Amino acid sequence: MTTTDIPTGTTENTNTTANSRAERIQVDNRSAKHLGHWTTATAYQVRARKGVLVLDLRSPRIAGDLDVHLDLRRSTLIVLLPEDAAIDQWELRFDGRGRVGDDQPPAAAVRRVRLHGAAADSQIRVRRGGVAQLTAMLSRPYLAELRRARRAGTIPTVDDPARGQA
Repeated sequence: MTTTDIPTGTTENTNTTANSRAERIQVDNRSAKHLGHWTTATAYQVRARKGVLVLDLRSPRIAGDLDVHLDLRRSTLIVLLPEDAAIDQWELRFDGRGRVGDDQPPAAAVRRVRLHGAAADSQIRVRRGGVAQLTAMLSRPYLAELRRARRAGTIPTVDDPARGQA
């Protein structure tokens, strides 16, 4: 799967076999979006410095609980989650200002996303449901997916990765 950097238009390859190792993501002074079916890994190492990262973890291909190790410095991490996933931030340390913004925690959690590591002057925003779908739709990768799906005669899956699964 190929992801596109928003400011520069450059691409980077992210290929990972399922559960083999942690998916490593680094963002320095830029904006990056990993949307749709971009991985099947359940462990992630995220390092961001003065950047914005959108991480889509709604894919049905990602099974079980997720483990996200964070190293954030003056950054924003936006996590797109399914409706039944709960955030566990007990092992997350904040240096300076920062918080985890989870406006819609699930009543009964089936999956758990464990956040641990450090966040210095950073914030983590959790998006679920329609808000997550809108966040994915307002991106260049979604427009590229729309064009590709129209040419191929299929439906796009970036906005709702569960749509293609039946």
